[in-house]
Amino acid sequence: MLANIRIDFKIADIGTMENSYAKLDSIIEELHEKIEIKEEITLKTCNRYEVYLIVDEDINIPTTTFIVEKDDVAINHLLRLASGLESMIMGEDQILGQIKTARKNAIKNNTIGPKLEKVFTKAIHVGQSIRKNTHINEGGVSVGSGAVELIEEKYGSLEGKNVLIVGAGEMGTVVSKALLEKGTNAIVVANRTYDKAVELAKELDGVAIKFNEMDKSLDKIDILISATGAPHTLINKKRLSFLSEDHLSNMIMLDLANPRDIDDDVRELNIKLFNIDDLRYITDKNKERRVQEAIKAEAIIEEETVLLKAALKEMEITPILSSLNIEAEKIRNQELEKTLHMLDLNEKETKIINNLTRSITDKLLFNIIKNLKSAVNNNDDEAIANAKKILIKYQD
Repeated sequence: MLANIRIDFKIADIGTMENSYAKLDSIIEELHEKIEIKEEITLKTCNRYEVYLIVDEDINIPTTTFIVEKDDVAINHLLRLASGLESMIMGEDQILGQIKTARKNAIKNNTIGPKLEKVFTKAIHVGQSIRKNTHINEGGVSVGSGAVELIEEKYGSLEGKNVLIVGAGEMGTVVSKALLEKGTNAIVVANRTYDKAVELAKELDGVAIKFNEMDKSLDKIDILISATGAPHTLINKKRLSFLSEDHLSNMIMLDLANPRDIDDDVRELNIKLFNIDDLRYITDKNKERRVQEAIKAEAIIEEETVLLKAALKEMEITPILSSLNIEAEKIRNQELEKTLHMLDLNEKETKIINNLTRSITDKLLFNIIKNLKSAVNNNDDEAIANAKKILIKYQD
């Protein structure tokens, strides 16, 4: 069984998500103690936390905090997710890269197996295909560029404004590139890993500073955008209190981290602070056009879901077919060897006998294999389960 347990921006605000991470970790930990989890992939972004599991038995998770979906519904969600249909900003491309990263991490941690490999490979393929064959991401924006649009709505023109990006990861990079198109005057990158800051600063024709020297630049900064992976807040009222009241009242801060990087108490300094929740209300000028493209995307997803379900079903009988073929070939070789020892045959005659025994074996297995494939096509789980018991269990 495939299970998906998640919390995302659709059912929770940023504060609720932050408070729920430990709960979800605890649920997964308890599941590991109670049952055997055969495969596992974790996907965590700024506005969602999802876990995909492959288990042999049904799992019951009584919760109102998280969404729990299984098998076909979970598959449909992942394919929609990879296609950008489940994103805060429809059609955004960033989620596809995040799904690829989740898969790579699972490979690195040795938690992925054949089923999740097939499911995630299919999801990535579907996401790429939909972007190629529809205009779902045409004129679309990522969370990063949506963030820049939010600042423009609140601030006006960004031309000539000094910007500080805290965090040189994926989100920081996306935001920085979107800012470049707006004619910002300077992009200063602060990151705990200074080499990463230098690398991104070069790409943006900006300046890299060491994280512990960030405060020295704050009096020159108009806009601060933070998107780190820190487990706690990095910027608070106390840290900013040395700045002049005039400067503080003209600063905009955008926190794209989850958990948050910037403490709410900075608002007491008259700083304009926004976070991921504020991105929900961005006016998406191209949304109506992409909604039409989403209809095409849904048709592709429906077709690909059928193919994926069939492939997963076939995987269920693969060990049965393998066991059958191995056992049949073992018996054939044993009997063939005994017979050839009793006969004085030349090479041509030996080949004829060998082909004959192989043909008999294939014919004996033909109907069994045909019926197993028919059980797959007809979703006859009971027949498949019985075949596993008879043809695998009793051979072990």
